[in-house]
Amino acid sequence: MSAPASARPHAPSHARAYAVLALGVFAIGWSALFVRWSGVPGWTSAFWRLALAQIVFVPWAFAARRPGFRPSRSAVTAAVIAGVCFACDLALFNSAVMMGSAANATLLGTNAPIFVALGAWLLYRDKPTRRFWAGFALSFAGMIAIVGMDIIRHPQLGLGDAFAVGGAAFYAGYLLYVRRSRQEIDALTFSAISGVAAALTLLVICLVIGTPLSGYSPQSWWALIGLALVTQVGGHLSVAYALGQLPVSVTSVALLGQAPITAILAVPLLHERLSALQIVGGGLVLAGIFVVNRMPKVTTAEYAPLME
Repeated sequence: MSAPASARPHAPSHARAYAVLALGVFAIGWSALFVRWSGVPGWTSAFWRLALAQIVFVPWAFAARRPGFRPSRSAVTAAVIAGVCFACDLALFNSAVMMGSAANATLLGTNAPIFVALGAWLLYRDKPTRRFWAGFALSFAGMIAIVGMDIIRHPQLGLGDAFAVGGAAFYAGYLLYVRRSRQEIDALTFSAISGVAAALTLLVICLVIGTPLSGYSPQSWWALIGLALVTQVGGHLSVAYALGQLPVSVTSVALLGQAPITAILAVPLLHERLSALQIVGGGLVLAGIFVVNRMPKVTTAEYAPLME
């Protein structure tokens, strides 16, 4: 379904969408650093990441709202479902890291593009091209190199690994419902609606499991604020915008770029060392992203731009 002609008076440049996507991936690459600096439980950092971001998104969305514009019930429902999926992704992935190998969780969590490609094929009739699968194969091989030998040392799938795969499936659902919602509403409105839904979902999870939500040091709070503003506001708003302009399969593979970005940033900021295998893996990930982004351009009618 495309946006009404009146809602898209001109077609924004694909170059701008790619630039915004690159900025968003870079911002998301800081997520692990802020989580490490916060020193709080993963469930808690996930909740505050989303809850604090809504202090920015909700007033901003109301202030920027176009007079007389009312999104349809289906667009709002898609945004809410996307938010719930994103909250479940964070909850499952953080649980996987806490229950088992973080490397296994990272590797299995990168299966999102597979679920996205299959879901887009079923829901939108977007049959993945050979170039997409070639690019994804390069990126996935790079992810295997980045996580190193841990997958060999811990080959058995456990409950934590199952949670990681489930998180990847939920993240794919998030990406697919972003596209459905963004066919009608702008990125800012989408981020506000989905963010509130995600924050409320994580709040319920935190209350049910009894994880603390307060009582942390000023350093932890500054890290949580950075996590919310840089990763959620800057990163995910940029990705939400790009998802309204570009094929969802392209965007989902580009998001793999956060892994080498995080690895590079961790060297000076977390005093971690990069191995030759990690460097090679990062190169493969970026090569895969390049291959996918070299796919033939789609028409404006196929991936309709949004109101700005």
